Formats: sequence, C-alpha cells, structure tokens
Amino acid sequence: MPVLKSEKNSSSKIRLRCAGLVLACFVFSAGLTGAQTNNNETIRDLAATPERLSASFAEVAKRVEPAVVNIDTKGKIPEITAKGETAPGQSDDILDFLRRQMPNRRSAAVGSGFIVDKSGYVLTNHHVVEDASRIIVRLQSGEEFSAKLVGIDEETDLAVLKINAGRDLAFIRLGDSDAAQVGDWVLAIGSPFGLAQSVTAGIVSQTRRETPYTSVFQKFIQTDAAINRGNSGGPLVNMNGDVIGINSQIATTTGDSSGIGFALPSNEAANVYRQILQVGRVRRGYLGVLLDSVKPEFAKVYNLPEAKGAIITELRDKLSAAGRAGLQTGDIITEFGGEKVQNAADLIQKVASTTPDKEVNVTFFRESGAQVERRTTVIKLGERPSNNTISDADEPKKLPANGQKNNVEPFGLTLSELTPQLAANYRTEGGRGVVVKNINPASFIADVKNSGGGDALREGDLIQRINRIPVTNLKTFNNTALKLKTGDAVVLHIVSPLERGAQMRIVQFTIQ
Repeated sequence: MPVLKSEKNSSSKIRLRCAGLVLACFVFSAGLTGAQTNNNETIRDLAATPERLSASFAEVAKRVEPAVVNIDTKGKIPEITAKGETAPGQSDDILDFLRRQMPNRRSAAVGSGFIVDKSGYVLTNHHVVEDASRIIVRLQSGEEFSAKLVGIDEETDLAVLKINAGRDLAFIRLGDSDAAQVGDWVLAIGSPFGLAQSVTAGIVSQTRRETPYTSVFQKFIQTDAAINRGNSGGPLVNMNGDVIGINSQIATTTGDSSGIGFALPSNEAANVYRQILQVGRVRRGYLGVLLDSVKPEFAKVYNLPEAKGAIITELRDKLSAAGRAGLQTGDIITEFGGEKVQNAADLIQKVASTTPDKEVNVTFFRESGAQVERRTTVIKLGERPSNNTISDADEPKKLPANGQKNNVEPFGLTLSELTPQLAANYRTEGGRGVVVKNINPASFIADVKNSGGGDALREGDLIQRINRIPVTNLKTFNNTALKLKTGDAVVLHIVSPLERGAQMRIVQFTIQ
C-alpha cells in the first residue's frame, strides 16, 4: 500500500497511509432516490432502536455491495539487479541481497473501487492504479475484466476506469457530501487486507479536515468507521445509501486502523469524474502566482480592515493571468468573483474551481507610499498545470553567511551584513538586506511556522523589510527591531535562495 510523505517520520508519530483496497459501493435500482422499506419508511427512520439500526446497516450493505469492485494491478517490474549492485551468486548473504531488492519491486498491488455508471465506469484512488501496466477489476460475482484507465487527477488522488462487461452493471450514484454532518452514521465497504465485501460502521467525526502533505483540493470527511490497508478507492456511504466520500487515507501509528480515516468528499469526486468524461482531464483556473495568507499581524501593520486575504509573494510570469491583469508582488487579494477571500488556500480553491479563460472581478489592496489603496481589476484565468509535485530543487538551501558578525540578537536571530559576494547568490534587485546566520532554537521565532506548517524563517534567508521599513544594513534592522515590544506585530519580507532562483516570502509573527 502506498505511503504518504508523512510516514517518513518515526514510528511513534501518527502516520497517514493511503488505505489501498476496494471499499464496497452500494447500488440502487435505476431511478431510486432513497432506500425504502415495505412500509415506505426511509432507512434513516429505522435507526430508532439498536435492532432497527442493525436492520438499516444490513439494508444499506445489501443494496450497495453489488457495485463494489476489487482492483488488482500488475506493475512495471524493474530489473532485478540495479547497475553496480552485487548479483545473487556474488553475494555472501543471499537473504541480504533479496532484502535489498524487495523494496524496489512493485509487481502487483490491490485496491478498491465502485461502479458509477451502468456502462462500466469505475471510480477509485489514483494511487491504487499508479504505474500499473495492467488493471483487473473483479465484481462481486467473481467475474474479472481488464480495465482501461480513462483519466486521473493527481490533485485529488482520483482515477476513472472503464470495463466492458457486455451488459448493464449495478452502479451507485454520488450523493451530496455537503449535507454530511458530524455525528451522522456511515458505512465503509470494501476489501481490507484482501477480505472482499467487508462492511464497517462508524460516524462522521469531522468534515473538511485537512491532513499533512495533501493538496488544497483534499479537504476530507473524517470517520471512525474502520478503514484499513486495501480500503483505498472504496465508498463511504450514509444511512440513505448515498456515497458521500471515497476512502483515501488513514492516520495510524501501527499501519492499521486506529479509528481515524479520511474520505474525499463525493462532491469533489463528482466534479473530477464529470470533467474527465467530458474533456479527458480536469481543468482548473490558474493565476500564475505564489501566495501567502494574511494573518492578524499583517492586517495590523498594513491597516487592513480584517485579517483575511491572500498576499502575492511571487509573480511567476508577467504574461500569466495575474500579470496580464496588472497584479504585482505584494498585492493583497481580498475578493474573488464577488466572494471574500479567507486565506491563500481559499483563494486557490476559488480560482481552481473556476473555468479557465473565464473573466473574474478581483478586489485587492496595494501599498502606495504610506497608504494601502483598495483597487479592482478583471482577470482572465489561465489553466492550472496538472503536475503540482514538489521537487528537491524547490527546497531552500542554506548559504554561507560570511559577513560582519552581529552581537545583538533581536528575536533570537544572529544576522550578518550582505556582502557583494553573498548578494550574487540571491539574484535579487537592490542588493540590500541582512542575512540570517543562525536562529536560536530556544527563541520564540524558532517555533513560528509558515502556512504549510514548515519553519517560517531559515538560516540563509535574506531579510529585506521589517514592518514596511527597508533594511539596508544591520543598523537599520536593529534600530527598528529593538523598538518593538512583547505583543507587537512583525511582518518581515525575506528572500529565500533556491537552486532555481530566489523566492520572496512573507514571515508574520507576534513578539513573545
């Protein structure tokens, strides 16, 4: 079963695992809008007593299971011996050789999915079928069909498959995930550990839950229904028999269920499925900028009416959608299409959910001398690139800070002057600022995090502004910093050196 990046931490920490096998889906007869009993009661009405609740579970499972499928994949088998490694006959320890080879071998995998159309379209997780050279879908009847990969969406970890059975198949429609409430009963149906058609029950623990190392388009429904390895791609259904989520991850310290599972909301899945069928891929709007969120400190320093909005920290291209509309680095977007922008993630979602090439009204604030002016513009959106993975080249690298040492350490920072030699490494205009040489791990600033949960300030960062005041040298920085007191808001404009070039970032915190 694929492991998310968070699993690189020690085993004592909670880890997120992709759940990995098919979860059974439910199917109703054509035109059925809600499961009904002989007495014309909905399944939800039966849940007044434990006996009726049990009966409702059984009814939902009975109707759902025919549309649930197992997915077996055959991967591209790599060469047994990598270049330069010892062959089996040359190794002193054959078991050691095999142990070294096993992690590189992905010849087969298994997962879950469910049929969403009678013609044989199947929804599952992308990680279930990733890098597969052959995909086999097994129905509840035991029949097996070779599946075609119709399309994928890496942002939501979804894939659409197609099988040709030569007849109409049992299927399930996606329900309205926005109607799900904390405390609602739900069922997860699938094949944990290869045990096909397994049904587990629980409640909705939370909605719109964010987890580490996932995209802004993955705001999960959290449930305590048991989800284990092999459940990935299966449905999470409510007591009306509606699919409200696709099980994708679990939080665990052992690798198995600990009562915290995550399902992608069905409304997001429906959008992905519809676009893949219509145009073969998911098209999302795109501004072409990097963003940070407005926090209370930034709003206070910039005299904004409220601590909401998204700050443009980098304009990727002057010919991008934002560039063509006249937006600049430092602009603070507060409204998009007539709706208020809460933060950077909210703006990304709003933009991405808008059709590319559409023109949208945008309200933003721009610093103009001592004032911050409110402005509006019209943006014609571009199309978001499909590959959003982060490479090693995007990780900041530490630079030597060979400058004048500063004995004063405001905020617990050891800083140095920016020498001409160092200035060339940052590739920025102006050639001014002070370099962060060391961060005292005992200081409060060492615990300040950025929007993604990483350290906001790093060794090698170049501080160019503090609370809107340009930093020309150590003296100007210290004169401003030493006047601030506990409880004051601080906004730093910094430049981080990257292999692909320098990147401007905003650091916001309150002095403690």
